Amino acid sequence: MPKAKKSGKRKTFNYNQDRKKLKKKVLKKNKPRIENSQIRHAWDDRKSMAKNLQEMGLTFDPNRSLPITKQQVSTQSVTGHLRSILVCVSMVVAELEEEASRPEKDTKTLSSDLIEYAQYMIREHKDNFKVRAFPQ
Repeated sequence: MPKAKKSGKRKTFNYNQDRKKLKKKVLKKNKPRIENSQIRHAWDDRKSMAKNLQEMGLTFDPNRSLPITKQQVSTQSVTGHLRSILVCVSMVVAELEEEASRPEKDTKTLSSDLIEYAQYMIREHKDNFKVRAFPQ
């Protein structure tokens, strides 16, 4: 049997193609990665985004789920509406609420050395802020 003509040809690098753009194009075609684990596990690829979110108890369009009304509504109809919303809450929403209610670690603090140094300077100099921390 004859071989294909190009099968033995050496592969050459194409200098006219931008590899960065090619990689971006390939990544754009791929499905996006869903960062939230609860939503990622409950996602069904065969359904649309709106249908997926609706089954999870989330909303695709917040204007549709809670429209702004021009007229005043009675408090009884509002409480009835809230009860119906609470019934629709699924496991995904419960997991998301549980995750959001966890206390967040405060990362905006200074190091313990800096805190001790600041306390020392306050004890030594009180309100005199013009005292130089490091003599020149």
